[in-house]
Amino acid sequence: QVRLVESGGDLVQAGGSLRLTCAASGFIVSVNAMSWYRQAPGKMRELVATVTTGGTTDYADSVKGRFTISRDNVKKMVYLQMNNLKPEDTAKYYCNANVRYNWVDRASDFWGRGTEVTVSS
Repeated sequence: QVRLVESGGDLVQAGGSLRLTCAASGFIVSVNAMSWYRQAPGKMRELVATVTTGGTTDYADSVKGRFTISRDNVKKMVYLQMNNLKPEDTAKYYCNANVRYNWVDRASDFWGRGTEVTVSS
């Protein structure tokens, strides 16, 4: 069973920074793209940032220039450095990874349970 566990969420003032961490564990053959999503109360979950195995990144327009996604392929971890946080960044942040977990089936998407980020004005 593949498990993703996020950490690093907190209450922070506007303009502050946080670093989110997500660790993948379990029987894993390979990890493909890893991503961070977020969901604010009353809103749909949205993609924040994605990083491929090779390190190519992509960001939502709302976080470009403020957030940086990175990964450690050996440790099977993904990070989200969030700078210049704004109240509109308040949400529950979820880790997503496309994981191949056996030698027979194709890779599947797995989700963590999320970590709360609250940005006060």
